[in-house]
This record gives sequence, C-alpha cells and structure tokens, in this order.
Amino acid sequence: MVNVLQTPEDATRAANSIRAAGSRMGFVPTMGALHEGHLALVRKARESTDHVMVSIFVNPTQFGPNEDFARYPRDLDGDVKKVTGAGATMVFAPETNAMYPDGESTRVRVGGLDEHLCGPFRPGHFEGVATVVAKLFAIVGPCVAVFGRKDYQQLAILRRMVKDLFLPVEIVGHPIVRERDGLALSSRNAYLSAEERMRALSLSRGLFAAARSFAAGQRRAGHLLGLCKSDVARGADTIDYVTLADADSLVPIEDDQTIDRGVLAIAARIGKTRLIDNFVLGEDPVPSSPTL
Repeated sequence: MVNVLQTPEDATRAANSIRAAGSRMGFVPTMGALHEGHLALVRKARESTDHVMVSIFVNPTQFGPNEDFARYPRDLDGDVKKVTGAGATMVFAPETNAMYPDGESTRVRVGGLDEHLCGPFRPGHFEGVATVVAKLFAIVGPCVAVFGRKDYQQLAILRRMVKDLFLPVEIVGHPIVRERDGLALSSRNAYLSAEERMRALSLSRGLFAAARSFAAGQRRAGHLLGLCKSDVARGADTIDYVTLADADSLVPIEDDQTIDRGVLAIAARIGKTRLIDNFVLGEDPVPSSPTL
C-alpha cells in the first residue's frame, strides 16, 4: 500500500527526501473518483520518474455556486488501492483547511487562455484550478507532472502558468483515454443513466466525423465544425459550445478560414451532467474503427 500523506509539510518532506536521494519525482494531481484515465496518467508518470505522488483533493474554489461540489464522488480508500496498482508510491490527501487555511487570500489567474471555450460558462473555474495547482506545485517542488488532454484548456493554462512563473515543473499531457465505444472517460460519467450514456456518444461521434473529414482533405473550418455540431445536437440536451479554435491560443477560428491544425472542443449537457471532449485536428490520430 502507498504512503498516504495528509499535511503539506509531510508531502514536502517526502518529495524532498526522494530528490535528495537522487531520484526523480513524478506527480499526478487529481480530485479522486479515479478511473482508468487517471491510472494511465500514473503509469505515464512512472515511465520517466522513480517515484510518483498522486494528490487527491476535491478543490472547492474551482466549482461554481450551481455546480456539483457537494455530490462530487469521493472514495479515498478505493482510490488509494487503484493508484497502488498503477505504480504510485505516495498519495497526498489533504483536508480543505490545509490547502486553504484561515485568512488565505491569494489567487492565481492566467489571462487570455480563459476567455474562450469553458471560461465564459464557468467564471472563476480556471482561477480555482490555477490556484490549487500552484499550491500543489509549491508543496511538491521540482517534478514531472502529468495531466490528461481531455481538459485541454486546463492543460494549456497550466503550461502557461508554469512558464510565466518559472516553476520547476515539467508538464506532460497524456492523450484522452476512451471507452471502446469512444466515450471519453470522466468521473462524471457515473452520473449518467444507461439512456444518457448512449446519447453521450454524440460528442465523440461528432469529433470523429470531423476528424475523418479532415483526414480526407477537408480544411474549411466551417465545414468541419458543422459536421461535429450536427452529431452533438442529436444527443445533447443543451450545448455550451462546439468550437474549432487555434490549438495554442484557443481563439476560435472563423468559418471561412482553412486550417492545418486546430482543437475541436465540446461542452454539452446530457441530462444534468456536463461533459467535455476534444480532438486536435492535424495532431490526434483518427480512430480506425468506422463505428466510432
């Protein structure tokens, strides 16, 4: 079983002792409710480091007033067992008052990259993410941190934060892990009924339809976006956005433009559950199965 650490001081001491012994530190920040996608991040971190710490902390500052903080699934014992099998050697599972002690008032905001995609629909979300990850990086110290590319905007923001603040962290983005039928793994999938889960496949189908058209030579942004939107609209109850954006700046691409690379991103609700997904045209491999 891995060593479970509960205070920032204990986590810092453990990470420092690993580096003092000449070993390389891996780090995977999570909010728990772990699934195969998270475990893939742990295994990826272990490939290039000697020890991997996984943080499990449901961060209150990244949830809006009408979001699912209270009902977000929590299973620390189960999560610890899962990461042990994936190769983690430590779990950092702090209480909220350890990460946000009385009187704390500092927030981290990365400007620009939060203005599109999820930013307008989740005000304050990325500030909460950047703040807690900055705290975690300060606690853990120099490390290789692995994040999933399903949260593409989050990954871009954290890379910018690390670069701008000269943090001694190497960030690695891991490809989206999907079910066999194409659904992107997410802790929120547990909220879906059987009927809703079937409709949730509209997100990946839309992405893959556009990806196949791009692979066949289509480059006009509006056409690719339209293919994706039509599939998503068939399954989603409400759509926050279906956007084709510059893969680096996240600025939306105009319909009449042609592209060689861009991120096609979706946020939609199936029932009451908000799901996100994305595909980087010109970069991500196109699924080989015609049924996806």
